[in-house]
Amino acid sequence: MPDSSDASRDECLSQCEAILEYKFQDRKLLGLALTHASVAGHHLDSNERLEFLGDAILGLVICEELFRRFPAYREGDLTRIKSVVVSRQACARVAEAAGLDELIFRSKGIDGILPMNLVGSALESIIGAVYLDGGLEPARRLILRIMTPEIELVADGQHDLNYKSLLQQYAQRRFGEAPAYEVLDEKGPDHSKAFEVAVIVGGRRYPSAWGLSKKEAEQKAARLALEAAGEIEPTEEGTGAISSTDEE
Repeated sequence: MPDSSDASRDECLSQCEAILEYKFQDRKLLGLALTHASVAGHHLDSNERLEFLGDAILGLVICEELFRRFPAYREGDLTRIKSVVVSRQACARVAEAAGLDELIFRSKGIDGILPMNLVGSALESIIGAVYLDGGLEPARRLILRIMTPEIELVADGQHDLNYKSLLQQYAQRRFGEAPAYEVLDEKGPDHSKAFEVAVIVGGRRYPSAWGLSKKEAEQKAARLALEAAGEIEPTEEGTGAISSTDEE
């Protein structure tokens, strides 16, 4: 964690600019983007307002990129991809992978493994700062450079892998425990069984889902739990499956 000295602060800002591949005209914006409310004398001196702006810019750029990249996808498909790519969890993963979490100015009481919400918010704040400093194009270049791997992971059909991970993170954050998956039923011959699985989080059993394997059923059940908890947008069919071939 950066200390409060001017030299350390300047070094931190320089490291951040190197990671972002963007040099600020007004470095105060970057400093503000990295300042958590825990060390700000007033909420206006923290990154909260920049987070609000950056979230909107991130959503705009990702929506436009998905619209251009997947011309055959329906609105629901695009919405489901967006909900994962712009989620606070995805932002936190990207920020941590780049090392931005180590550059956040915060109180000494917030140390060690930072809350995902704090790290994801910082990335959104940085995006907002880049937008104010240089306009939409620099912000767009930054977003597409760091978020494209998330888009490709989701669009390649590996999005289901995110649901159990997202639910794990939600359960730990909200209840301090891991989700429990329970097989309620199974049917079919041994070589072609289907399974019904429900997930229990915080003492609540969420709606069950069927799958052609336990893994598939668990992913679908995790998706339903995330929808019910308001962590992701609900889908029409409730399974979270993405299809680019469905016809209107």
